[in-house]
Amino acid sequence: MKALTILNYQWKDLIRGKWIFGYALIYLLITDALIRFGGAGPKALLSISNVMLLLIPLVGMIYGALYLYQSREFTELLLAQPLDRKTLFWGLYGGLAVPLSAAFILGTLLPMLYNGMFFGEQIASILLLLGLGLVLTLLFTGIGFWLGLAFFEDRIKGLGFALVGWLFLAVLYDGLVLLTIFVLGDYPIEKPMLALTMLNPIDLARITVLLEFDISALMGYTGAVFNRFFGNFYGMITAVTSMLIWLALPLYGATKRFRKMDF
Repeated sequence: MKALTILNYQWKDLIRGKWIFGYALIYLLITDALIRFGGAGPKALLSISNVMLLLIPLVGMIYGALYLYQSREFTELLLAQPLDRKTLFWGLYGGLAVPLSAAFILGTLLPMLYNGMFFGEQIASILLLLGLGLVLTLLFTGIGFWLGLAFFEDRIKGLGFALVGWLFLAVLYDGLVLLTIFVLGDYPIEKPMLALTMLNPIDLARITVLLEFDISALMGYTGAVFNRFFGNFYGMITAVTSMLIWLALPLYGATKRFRKMDF
């Protein structure tokens, strides 16, 4: 009950700030535009997934870290009460992760509904896309919390590491993989490439989407290797399992850090 009370307060605070509605509106406008110009088919879903893979990690990591700094006085007030730290952490985390997830799902789903896309042949792909967006939101909000707690006394460092972390995973990582392939192309590096793919949740989500649409030409080297080793079904299961592990690790680290911090 205490966690629900904290969640309720946090949700009301986010609604008063109104930025969460703007976040949902961004997805609604982008999804509606992509469906109108790209048609209600795989092309639109792939475009939506590309937007999702850039925007969700950015917002989750940056605002996950920023949220802790903004809630510092509220957190210190609650810590003075007879309240378990673990309960407080999950209340704070859920107070951000749940509204972010709801904003993404509603903003993406509504245009699909009124354009008749959700009830067509693409429903399985749509559900997969929404599920991946949900997992990514929870995952990167957790990473943002972990970074924020790691640099709790220095807001600039926390936000800086969150931004650099997003830039590395979303942009630079694939470039480093390609450089590795170029330098070591004469060696049998397929299995190491699989390991490198599993170290990036954004790549895992991208490959999961592409496996669903069976578009090998767009997968790149690591995606093609992933598909060759596991096939569509097992590749998807492996990717989703790896993402769930990614989801658990930062939350475990953030919870452990929160329980030991001296506020």
